[in-house]
Amino acid sequence: MAKPPQTRPTSAQWGLPYADGASGSAVKREQTYIIAFAVLTIVAWQTAVGTLALMPFTLLSTWWHEMAHGLMAAALGAEFERLVIFANGSGFAESSGDLGRIGQAIVAASGLLGPTIAGCVLIIASRSPRATKVMLFGLAIALIASTLIWVRSIAGWIVLPVFAAGAFLIASRATRKWQRIAIEFLGVQGAVSVYQDIDYLFSPGAAVHGQVALSDTGRIAEALFLPYWFWGGAITIAIAAMVWKSLQIAGRT
Repeated sequence: MAKPPQTRPTSAQWGLPYADGASGSAVKREQTYIIAFAVLTIVAWQTAVGTLALMPFTLLSTWWHEMAHGLMAAALGAEFERLVIFANGSGFAESSGDLGRIGQAIVAASGLLGPTIAGCVLIIASRSPRATKVMLFGLAIALIASTLIWVRSIAGWIVLPVFAAGAFLIASRATRKWQRIAIEFLGVQGAVSVYQDIDYLFSPGAAVHGQVALSDTGRIAEALFLPYWFWGGAITIAIAAMVWKSLQIAGRT
């Protein structure tokens, strides 16, 4: 009689899909805490006190948003001239060049979806120790490079290098567990950065110094005809789906 093939326990059977021995349940518990903090962050951002208390993350969310605008404008042929982050958490990316209405709509959408895409890449990278380190080092380099090349404000010059130093130290000194927590935390923060001001996402724009300034969704609506609230809702659904899927991949056993 043929001897039945022997099987060896897989990492999934042991519940140890990660190189540091963290079980799938432990990782998912960490992710639950991270998501809970992200939700609390969004809620806090809608108040003046919360925005002030979370000011470092508020400034980081502005960086995610404005960098996406500027880099997309550069990708479409415009000149990304400068990025300004104010101490109150507001900011703007300035570019020059005629992109046309469709190009402007793409740049506007990139500021809303670009940070989420980048954040989801960070979250997915948490599955691999090597990818986690690479992404943390990459984020540190991106923060420093953008500060040197485009940032033209004191708040940005102070806060962004601090985040860069933190990412570098975690990548080089922290345990695997804390590297994973950090990369998922930063990824989720990037993914939800668009909700720093929900009113802005779901409004056509506002009057600034007597002139009407279109919101990102308002600019998309102007170019693509459907109303701004449709684009705000569609972007919200897309962000939720991307974050959920990336966390699912990161926690998959």
